Amino acid sequence: MRLLSILALGSLVLPLAAYANDPNSYAQPDQVRVTHLDLDLTIDFPHKQLDGQATLKLDWKNPKAQSLVLDTRDLKIARVEALAADGKATPLKYALAPRDKVLGSKLTIATPKHPAQVRIVYTSSPEASGLQWLTPAQTADKKLPFMFSQSESIHARSWVPLQDSPAIRFTYDARVTAPKDVRVVMSAINDAKHPLDGKFAFEQPHPIPSYLLAIAAGDLAVKETGPRSAVYAEPSVVNKAAHEFEDTEQLIAATEQLYGPYAWGRYDILVLPPSFPFGGMENPNMTFATPTVLVGDKSLVSLVSHELAHSWSGNLVTSAAWRDIWLNEGFTTYVQGRITEAVYGKALADEEALLSARALQKSIGAMAANAQKLAPDPRGIGADDALSDVAYDKGSWFLRTLEQRFGREAFDAYLKGYFQHFAFQSITTEQMLDYLKPNLIEKYPGKMGWDEAKAWVYGEGIPKDAPLPDSPRFNAIDRERTDFLAGSLAADKLDAKGWNTQEWMYFLDRLPDAPPLAKMQELDAAWHLTGTPNAEIGMRWYSHAIAAGDKAVWSAAAEHMTRIGRIYLTTPLYKAFVKTPEGLAFAEQVYARAKAGYHPLTQQVVEGILAKAKQAKH
Repeated sequence: MRLLSILALGSLVLPLAAYANDPNSYAQPDQVRVTHLDLDLTIDFPHKQLDGQATLKLDWKNPKAQSLVLDTRDLKIARVEALAADGKATPLKYALAPRDKVLGSKLTIATPKHPAQVRIVYTSSPEASGLQWLTPAQTADKKLPFMFSQSESIHARSWVPLQDSPAIRFTYDARVTAPKDVRVVMSAINDAKHPLDGKFAFEQPHPIPSYLLAIAAGDLAVKETGPRSAVYAEPSVVNKAAHEFEDTEQLIAATEQLYGPYAWGRYDILVLPPSFPFGGMENPNMTFATPTVLVGDKSLVSLVSHELAHSWSGNLVTSAAWRDIWLNEGFTTYVQGRITEAVYGKALADEEALLSARALQKSIGAMAANAQKLAPDPRGIGADDALSDVAYDKGSWFLRTLEQRFGREAFDAYLKGYFQHFAFQSITTEQMLDYLKPNLIEKYPGKMGWDEAKAWVYGEGIPKDAPLPDSPRFNAIDRERTDFLAGSLAADKLDAKGWNTQEWMYFLDRLPDAPPLAKMQELDAAWHLTGTPNAEIGMRWYSHAIAAGDKAVWSAAAEHMTRIGRIYLTTPLYKAFVKTPEGLAFAEQVYARAKAGYHPLTQQVVEGILAKAKQAKH
């Protein structure tokens, strides 16, 4: 049912449905909406907790509303109070509901007098799902402890009480107290020259959703990479990171040329310890990045292109619910390809598009029917589950199809207009389609039918006529792989000396799921893949070698799994190991050693893999 009610929010006008129907949040923003967060935090490393005060500025929508409902997870609430205009505090009654395993605990605050501001004094848990606390031994330089957040999808509620839904945007400012010598950064403008005096202040003047609220603290050095960009990393890592990301200003300028001005002021990058569970996180002004992209040859800097692209698709125009996350990730993956093409050439952009498309073709058939849709039915799709390859790769494939059908000039104009039209708003798939129909489909008739466009969004699988780029180098690799597996081309005769990371990834990706052991041993003897410092190649190599039964790689695979906490690069090895009883036992031993260094999200995924394997065994 389509709601016709409209909610006016300052200069923004959004449908009521976008606010009231988020199944992953307890918030009731059709009653009252948070517009600004004022945050006071003290970082307590010994107790692995944040001691906080969150003051929420409120916009009351329903004159009959009796309460403010917030999302929390494992927060210890000390007190809640209303703040008058003169700063006078009045205690408020509140109730913290029992903990739901997924959603956390609903915090209901009695507010019959509709205060303009409410302050919650609280402490986070050492087990907060959105924070990771590292000992000095778990960092690169072994000197100081480290803490960082990962709020996406619904983990901001584990360190701040708020309306934790992507439909709700707020500005924020923060004051953070930390031990001296520790640098604190947030998803706001950061001062590279700030003294390490234990007192930090931040301001984010643009309205952002809660999943983009971010903080990190540790032994961080800074190196400028351009007039509006810098790299933050541990001292032993910062020079290597600055070299890898030295093209950042060029990437920003290329994106501006395509889609309009960069709206956020600065674009800095924080390189986190290896336990970071994702490749990158597009926190405004301060992308959080995995160190696994620091391979020395810039071959994996498309991660920066991706996170930078989010400054337009995701941070500027945001999906209103996790069901709509393809509006963030599909658009961003498309824009990433355009940035990569503009700066590094069409061949590399085409290779990366082909890698993702081929991987999706291989995996999508095994997914549940609902999970194959860009805009799935919300039932059965959790917030974290929505961040699948479908959102990224089917979404970008749809946009590449639109570009091919309508021509690059027309599609670029459409996309630039889309970003301008919905700037600083959270929108649904249906709003996106309502804009697409008159501004592209009907504007250029005969290029794509409306039913065809909707089939991409609401249909299962991948349309049969979905276009793929051509890559002569990948075509040559396909022939060499076939000859190698057939025995007509020896491993040491592969023309692989000049292969870049993407080409090795492609060669390995399209090996049989369980390749012959002798072939894997021959390949390793020729190209020394075991022990590779390139985690993208390592993940693919170890997964295939384990599946082939090559026990000689087990210790190196265990080192990879222990060193790297990025979910995408670690869990395939666990999945390969658990297919045999001996491998399952080994995987459990590795996890016992590695667990303390994993992020809570990585722990959750690995434990699910092990539990499923043990259940199947019995």
